[in-house]
Amino acid sequence: MTDFKPHVAEIWPLAVDDLGIWLISGRDAWRTGPVPSGSGADFEAKLELFDYGIVGDRVPWMHSTSWRDELPRLIVTFAAWVRPAGGDLVRGTWRHAMPLTVAASEAVGPARPHPPAEPPVPTYFHVLMHALRHMKWLSDPAHDATSAAVLASDGRWARHLAPFTPELARMFTEPYEPAA
Repeated sequence: MTDFKPHVAEIWPLAVDDLGIWLISGRDAWRTGPVPSGSGADFEAKLELFDYGIVGDRVPWMHSTSWRDELPRLIVTFAAWVRPAGGDLVRGTWRHAMPLTVAASEAVGPARPHPPAEPPVPTYFHVLMHALRHMKWLSDPAHDATSAAVLASDGRWARHLAPFTPELARMFTEPYEPAA
């Protein structure tokens, strides 16, 4: 009998305030268990947010930004804009929220190069930075009018996404050099 690879949803819950963009989960994404055959990754991602008490208008925007094989599963990645429960300061709601900046991305550097016919193996941080660049790209009405309108409803997104280069793939800037 053949076993089939399960897929899971990975949610990078992001919030914005006057100080910047924050990863409210701390240092990593939230991940679901295997997605049941009668469900979908999007629905399971919303259930995961619900498990953290994040529902309704507290999630004005969510988008799948990528997917990757991470044996033994396939991971479908989502970025989700989450509004704080009360007040405007993100750390007032999520004490362990981590600030996200282009400077952090530059400090980490590009992902490890990979052979041209092989899949990339990014770190979780690279996946998160890719999601932010994807958000920046989607914030342009020429690319996604609906996402752009929702993200523009809070001008802080435009201000804090401005330093990010709106590229869909920028993690692999170093050429692959095969081992000698």
